[in-house]
Amino acid sequence: VLASVPTGVSKPTLSNDEVIQGLREALKVGSQNAVAFTSKTDGFLKNPAIRIPFPAEAEKVKTWAINAGMQTQVTNFETNLNRAAEKAAGEATQVFIDAIMNMSIQDGFTILKGDSVAATTYLRKNTESNLRERFSPIVSNKIDEVKLTSYWEPIAKAYNTAMTLSGGEKVNTDLKGYVTQKALDGLFFYVASEEKKIRKDPAARVSDILIKVFGHQ
Repeated sequence: VLASVPTGVSKPTLSNDEVIQGLREALKVGSQNAVAFTSKTDGFLKNPAIRIPFPAEAEKVKTWAINAGMQTQVTNFETNLNRAAEKAAGEATQVFIDAIMNMSIQDGFTILKGDSVAATTYLRKNTESNLRERFSPIVSNKIDEVKLTSYWEPIAKAYNTAMTLSGGEKVNTDLKGYVTQKALDGLFFYVASEEKKIRKDPAARVSDILIKVFGHQ
């Protein structure tokens, strides 16, 4: 079965298989590039677009800790938030590939005719919960590896002790959930960036099927 060609366009038609193959290849290339970029040293930490900050719900803890002379601990904590994400990101390639292979023909044509990040949007919408479930233990292991909690717990404990004395609200941030979400956000940010390149820039179409499918648009 062949895909129809829009009225007034004389380019050769693309088969359903070619469309799906091209979109899978685009997402495979994009996700692999995103993983390579984010999983390198400082891929998160020194990248303003995806750098993981002190948790917003614990921003008051950061301010209190700095005022209490704990700037070094705060800096170490923020550094290791990002180190955990960098290390976890390196394990994500196969998770993305498994998800990409589930794309249907109907999904493929919807994506092909969609906006500049339609493939990334589809991937995130349909796989994020599964990715989170599979990603979470990886993040947990990496948090232990970079000893993130050893930097967080003294800050949180000191803050909560102060709140006990003053009657203020204590904090209990879920570091695993926070890093998992931010790591996924960073990865998808760059998958989207790569998709935009493939759609717009012929030089980014690194295989024959990418040239055929995206050159056809």
